[in-house]
Amino acid sequence: MQFFDVIIVGGGPCGLAAGIEATKAGLSHLILDMGSLTESIRQYPRRMRFFSTAENIEIGGLPFPISGVKAGRDEALQYYRKAAAYFHLNFKLFQEVWDVQKNEDLFTVTTTTGDQYQARKVIMATGYFTRPRWLNIPGEDLPHVSHYYDEPFKYSFTNVVIIGASNSAVEAALELYRHDVNITVVHRGEDFRSTVKYWLVPDVKNRVKEGRIKTVFDSVVTQIDDTNVTINNLKTGEESHLPADFVLVLTGYIPDAELLRRCGIELDPATQVPVYNKETFETTVPGLYVCGTVMAGIYTEKVFIENGREHAQAIIDHIVGREVHQVKELIQRI
Repeated sequence: MQFFDVIIVGGGPCGLAAGIEATKAGLSHLILDMGSLTESIRQYPRRMRFFSTAENIEIGGLPFPISGVKAGRDEALQYYRKAAAYFHLNFKLFQEVWDVQKNEDLFTVTTTTGDQYQARKVIMATGYFTRPRWLNIPGEDLPHVSHYYDEPFKYSFTNVVIIGASNSAVEAALELYRHDVNITVVHRGEDFRSTVKYWLVPDVKNRVKEGRIKTVFDSVVTQIDDTNVTINNLKTGEESHLPADFVLVLTGYIPDAELLRRCGIELDPATQVPVYNKETFETTVPGLYVCGTVMAGIYTEKVFIENGREHAQAIIDHIVGREVHQVKELIQRI
């Protein structure tokens, strides 16, 4: 069984940041991920641009030079790959972790294939993007329904219903409308989410006014079949139907709570937020830490790369016994 000072579960930007800080501190490490390097970013819409400026998603002090201000998906994939290579990070990719168990002073990390690794410390940086927030309605598992959106060309000249009204839903709606797709956005609220990227708001509002993007607010989808979605108005109780060749359920994502529980991490039953030390990010299991967006529970809009990356330094500081880096609060986005 291979032994390391630190095992990091998750190969996203925050997991990479933890690996870099471990390397700088002279600690042996292993990063395990169920998919590819930065798997969640790889699954982003192909032409997505980050909310954060490039300098705010840098890791390890390595500059992220781009021609504009905000990086796109491909630029981020290239940057994080080069950062991993530059710091000679140690990976086992496409290795899904099943659980983490502590015996005296050592952790044993077991994957779904039965492989095992041991470490003195473990950092959970699993994020949330691999776990869509399911509506649990009939038809949600049909083949024309997806919880992810990648690019528009598949959907041209079809009827698409988007469920949700946050960034992912708005970005998809705008891109699809510009590729000859008949779009309807359904959302339980009375308007688009207040957290939508500010530069998208006037664009989507104007398209709605023009009738190019249709909206059904104060409503929920209660059923999906092969050709339609069934909608219930939350104010009037009226039921209606929309034609749908494709349905995009873009209602967000949540951390893998069951994995965290199997690892012995205590979670708030209502919010799924792990119980952890707010300065060191150590959980109630000594030596087991949470890092990045996995700590947000259902409040995934509270932690981003730009503040999650700082958790890594604080965690490694605590592991090696030096003064713990104070993580800055994220400034409210405008």
